Amino acid sequence: MTHEYACWFMRFTEVKWIFLNNHIRLMACPTTCHCIEKNGLTVVQCMSRNLEKIPSDLPRDTVILLLASNHITHIPNHAFKELHYLQELDLSNNDIETVDVGAFQGVSDSLLVLDLSNNRIQSVPKEAFARLRAKISLSNNPWHCECMLQEVLRELRLDPETVNEVICHTAVQEEYAGKPVIQVLDSGINFCNFHHKTTDVAMFVTMFGWFTMVIAYVIYYVRHNQEDARRHLEYLKSLPSSSQISKDFDTISTVL
Repeated sequence: MTHEYACWFMRFTEVKWIFLNNHIRLMACPTTCHCIEKNGLTVVQCMSRNLEKIPSDLPRDTVILLLASNHITHIPNHAFKELHYLQELDLSNNDIETVDVGAFQGVSDSLLVLDLSNNRIQSVPKEAFARLRAKISLSNNPWHCECMLQEVLRELRLDPETVNEVICHTAVQEEYAGKPVIQVLDSGINFCNFHHKTTDVAMFVTMFGWFTMVIAYVIYYVRHNQEDARRHLEYLKSLPSSSQISKDFDTISTVL
């Protein structure tokens, strides 16, 4: 009897633990999202929920996170650092403009798919995608084509189906605006050369400006001194000479 009771108690405890664990996991789902179990994986659906920022109370065992079609404008540092099992992240069709350097820290090893298409991203820091192995979609963003973007793309594994949709909205050279970034780079264009040339020109202009100011000051200083010297000379000329003073003195003596 005692043995049967012990078995029953252990079974009850196991069932209770499973119930509580599932309950806790269910409660961990953000109120604005819908969490489901799919083939043993936690899928968090937060699509079209008018979200303005990424929820902070996401389940830690999230494997698929769908945040598409919201109003998110910024991906902050460590936004997904607790989601060590995250494999797929969909942030498409938002209003994202900025991506912090450490936005994807903590998921670089697990993430397999990242969708940032149809946002408002013009540039991202090179370190933001460091060590990411995920297949990434960056299509339909107003990219500014310059050296930083070139260095970012060099490190990424772009989605081949959308690679030609990564377009230069603006560029350091206007002639490349409206063209696919990959097409421009494949033609042999190096935006980093433009960057260095621009920097060199800026330094030259700055140095020329300082040089011009120094020359102008020297010229002013010399002319000012010349004017003072001229005035001093005229003053000396206006003074009576020593011979004239001696002659005047003799005249006075004769009179006396």
